[in-house]
Amino acid sequence: MAKHTYVTAMILAGSLLVTACGNAPSKATRVAFDGVFFRASAKHVNKKAAPTEFTVTVNGVSQSLDGAREAGRYEGIKFCIDNFGSSRIAWKVGPDTEPQKLRIENDKLNFAGTCQRP
Repeated sequence: MAKHTYVTAMILAGSLLVTACGNAPSKATRVAFDGVFFRASAKHVNKKAAPTEFTVTVNGVSQSLDGAREAGRYEGIKFCIDNFGSSRIAWKVGPDTEPQKLRIENDKLNFAGTCQRP
C-alpha cells in the first residue's frame, strides 16, 4: 500500500511540474529580432485618464539596437491590437526615431506612443 501511495504522489508531482511549464513562452512562440530574443513589455501610462497612451521597454538593447527597435515596434503593435483592435500607432519616441533621440538607459530602450483607434 505504501508503495502505491508513493507512486501516486510522484505521478501527481510530475504532472504539476509539467503544467507549470505551460505558462512560459516556448521557443516556437517567441520571436527573435536580428537573431536575438529580447524581453520587452508594453503598459498603459494611465489607463483611466489616457487609455490609449502606452510605453514599451525593451531589455538588452546593447545586443542589437536594430533588433531592439523592432522588438519594441512588435510589442507596441501587439499592445494596441490587444487593447484597441488596431495596429496603428502614433509614436512620440518609437522605432523610427533618430538614434540620437532614443531613450536608452541601463541597457533598456524605452518607447512612448498612442494607439490609434480603428
